[in-house]
Amino acid sequence: MRQIAIYGKGGIGKSTTTQNLTSALGEMGKKIMIVGCDPKADSTRLLLGGLCQQTVLDTLREEGEDVELDDILKPGFADIMCVESGGPEPGVGCAGRGIITSINLLESLGAYEADLDYVFYDVLGDVVCGGFAMPIREGKAQEIYIVASGELMALYAANNIAKGIQKYAKTGGTRLGGIICNSRKVDNELELLQAFANELGTQLIYFVPRDNLVQRAEINKKTVIDYDPTSGQADEYRNLARAIDQNKMFVVPKPMEQDRLEELMITHGILG
Repeated sequence: MRQIAIYGKGGIGKSTTTQNLTSALGEMGKKIMIVGCDPKADSTRLLLGGLCQQTVLDTLREEGEDVELDDILKPGFADIMCVESGGPEPGVGCAGRGIITSINLLESLGAYEADLDYVFYDVLGDVVCGGFAMPIREGKAQEIYIVASGELMALYAANNIAKGIQKYAKTGGTRLGGIICNSRKVDNELELLQAFANELGTQLIYFVPRDNLVQRAEINKKTVIDYDPTSGQADEYRNLARAIDQNKMFVVPKPMEQDRLEELMITHGILG
């Protein structure tokens, strides 16, 4: 069983990318569980046809400790098993604690004992909090993929995440599997992301082109493969799935200083 965490700047498209990626893997016959690690609880929406499933924290608040696995684990597209950690009531508590609570509960209920090929963690934003870093801090996820684009702040966040991976690689054995570009059609975006990945010592594992079909599928509460399986964009996600399924390159990244990051942006014609 491969445990994979998807990180990236808030709003970069992690949840969309993760759900389309896992739907492609599910179509390939892989058995998958996806754990949403965002208080918004939107990491499984497209796989469940828009159903807003009960989160782990909400279930615990309502049911106490008497929770069954079926209460929090729901099958979605391609029989992908979906869990949402949820979060505390707004303005109260730490959302990162919800991730820790959820993963511990899933383990105690035997969710990881199923015949799974993959477990995916869709993690909120940057590695700035111990709770959100939990999948890599405690070695739950052996592989990390960072979703980025050619925008400066997306790369800034990706570089910060690389620092977190480097920190925890020594104790948890976590490795970076590569950068996934969720294109924003920035000038020279492909070349910039390739240079950025090389600088970190990793690979640009896939470049997902921008296509409005993704938004149309989301409006219809579906992944692209479910909404329009014969489309070119569906094939892009299938190619991403194959790239990750066959990936053998896992590294401890070498994050760069801010000045070096801005040099890369200038070199590729983005700044200045």
